[in-house]
Amino acid sequence: MASFSFGSGNAAKLLRIPLYAAGRIGTFLVPRGRRWVFGCGGGIGDGALALWRIATAEGHSAVWLTSSDRERADAAALGIPTIPKSSLRGWWATARAGVLIVTHGQGDVNRYATSGAFLVQLWHGIPLKRIGLDSAATTQVPNVPGASILRRVVGLLYRATAQRIRLMPAASDRSRGRLESAFALGNSRVVVTGEPRVDVLSAGTAQERRDAASALLSDVTRPLPRDARTVLYAPTWRDGAEDPAIPSAADWVSLIALLEQQNSVLFVRSHPLGAGAYQPPLPSTRVRMLGSDLLPDVTPALPGIDALITDYSSLAYDVGLLGMPVLYLAPDAAEYAHTRGFYGRYEDVAGADAASDWPEAIAQLETLLSDERVFAARSAQSSTLSAQVHAYRDGQNARRVYRAIRARGVPAPKGAR
Repeated sequence: MASFSFGSGNAAKLLRIPLYAAGRIGTFLVPRGRRWVFGCGGGIGDGALALWRIATAEGHSAVWLTSSDRERADAAALGIPTIPKSSLRGWWATARAGVLIVTHGQGDVNRYATSGAFLVQLWHGIPLKRIGLDSAATTQVPNVPGASILRRVVGLLYRATAQRIRLMPAASDRSRGRLESAFALGNSRVVVTGEPRVDVLSAGTAQERRDAASALLSDVTRPLPRDARTVLYAPTWRDGAEDPAIPSAADWVSLIALLEQQNSVLFVRSHPLGAGAYQPPLPSTRVRMLGSDLLPDVTPALPGIDALITDYSSLAYDVGLLGMPVLYLAPDAAEYAHTRGFYGRYEDVAGADAASDWPEAIAQLETLLSDERVFAARSAQSSTLSAQVHAYRDGQNARRVYRAIRARGVPAPKGAR
């Protein structure tokens, strides 16, 4: 079963309206200070970590709000001070913060104390599928009497909450337009700075990135076979429904046989909110799970990957920064376009040959791994797509976001000249 759907999430939000109201009153009474408070729905990582490093290096007092023992341990390993976000201390830290940094939603920090802060929403990927107010999925509620009225209420609350965002970085003008529409924000709040979360894909040399990523992959799984190539399968979330592309037993047999033949390893990264079992029926060293429980932030590991298989993930835009070829597997593309919707046409991203099942995807993967010309052509296509949506690729996106925050009146660290 899926761990989350918009319907169940929105139902919980409606039940918490009194808590939101109480929190709003509390933040009206509590003065805000200069401290920066960080949170990230994906754990200690993503763009929040990149901006943390800039802000703390500049001397800002900062703390990270966490929701699990794993997050607290990961933060401690990096020397990051933390506070449990759902605790009274978490509410107080959020209510007193001058700047709030989030990546998924305002629940990344204490959701009842965000009103009145300088809220920076970094988001967590260039949208391909429609998000926010652009998607009917966002306002889903359980099928109960009065559901249509509840959907309107959820939509109004979502819009009002989004208006708290003071700054939202965008990767490019194309991405900016999508974010403005999805969050009902003016272009003065959505700024093309590049996304901090992908700085790691541009910093250092290609070999340095490759070595660091390969070491990371070996650490979280186990050492790779000598000279093995790596493939990442990253299906996206389907709003609580099961992924229709989960391989069958026969698919796994064919896929593992190909991986053995081509001396390759497949990493499977299912969406943390998704549903479905991706384990092959028999254990194989050629297939390794790479879920968020093992690696909360996959971006630093991407330079260690040779090819990506996905459906609608924003990773398809990001890996082009590395010139990584992408294969698309989307058996429900037509239905998904109707129920969720895309920005533009799916074919403009995936091309005309997106696979509709695993046998087709396996055939394309075999050609990709065995034919250097096909590999090079797919790499070029990926780079071209990335160039259309990433305005910057210099590893300085987090620095530009920091400058944009300061330019909007956020004070310098206390004691700075």
